[in-house]
Amino acid sequence: MNNNYKSIFEPFEFPSGVQLKNRVIMAPMTLGASKSNGAVTEEELAYYIERAQGVGAVITSSALVSQNGKLMENGFGVDDDVLLPGLKTLANTIHEQGSKAFVQIFHGGRSSNPALLSGGQPLSASTVAAEPEGSATPKAMTEEEIEDAIEEFANATRRVIEAGFDGVEIHGANGFLIQQFFSPHSNRREDQWGGTLEKRMRFPLEIIKRVKEVVAKYAKSPFVVGYRFSPEERETPGITMEDTLQFVDVLALQNLDYVHLSVDHFWGEPRREESNSTTSRVVMVQERVGNLVPVIGVGGLSTPDDVVKALGTGIPLVAMGHALIMEPKWVEKVQSGQEKEIRTTLPRTAQKELVVLDVMWGMITNIPGWFPVVD
Repeated sequence: MNNNYKSIFEPFEFPSGVQLKNRVIMAPMTLGASKSNGAVTEEELAYYIERAQGVGAVITSSALVSQNGKLMENGFGVDDDVLLPGLKTLANTIHEQGSKAFVQIFHGGRSSNPALLSGGQPLSASTVAAEPEGSATPKAMTEEEIEDAIEEFANATRRVIEAGFDGVEIHGANGFLIQQFFSPHSNRREDQWGGTLEKRMRFPLEIIKRVKEVVAKYAKSPFVVGYRFSPEERETPGITMEDTLQFVDVLALQNLDYVHLSVDHFWGEPRREESNSTTSRVVMVQERVGNLVPVIGVGGLSTPDDVVKALGTGIPLVAMGHALIMEPKWVEKVQSGQEKEIRTTLPRTAQKELVVLDVMWGMITNIPGWFPVVD
């Protein structure tokens, strides 16, 4: 191994005591290959087997906590005890490759597909549709529905623990329900769940509280609880970087194992006009709370030099998505001194070889510029 890359392979221990063999985490990526009830399939297992050997931890595809937050017909689920056998198989499969296994848990909120919902209307903090044309107008959740949703995240966590995983990542990013409560665009409430910045924080903080209570009750060994967030929104009104910095100040006091940004580029600067900063948003969060809670950086990291540079900012962990789709053995090749053999493009003929599932392959090859696809 090139001595310049030693920092990638230093072990890491989360505050909970879960230990990783290196600093690379497989980022959560939508597969869309589960059964219609959210159960794990052989195709999903094959995908994880191909990529789980080298990384320190795998964060699974986002897993649905409730049928009333469903996005896609074949999305991954943790919303019913009937799914436990498949979940146990998935946890064991990832562990057999030598990696820790975390499950990302989410609810779609207003982003849910109305055609897949029993009531035909998605739920959200307020009756505000997302900005894309044709988006459904959601139903504002009642107090009882809010409490039910919090409990659904708690129940999902219990199942994740019972299945033998090492942690959960609470998905407060990408415009889904938890972010909808934090966002001034989607949350126009004037009760205890909205209005001020502090009240908009309440829903995610209550979910964190309940999840951690479940962990304390059911986990018999160290178990990770992380939180993922998107630092800004394009909408006006929308989440600003200053909102997020105040939020991470509070998140850092919740005894979380990590916070994980959802951004498309590690070095990307704040995008909203009111921010004058030229500092990477990931670095801003690290500088703000990195001494209190581990921060996972992500976004456009494809070479070992990229990862070393990112770790050099003080970030203790990096998540990789696109790079591990194109090169499932990325970590192993760096460790064995074969970094020049890492695939950096995605041939259209390589789907089967790389064990990329159909829904993901469709997204990869049909979104211009998302991947360096070659013929």
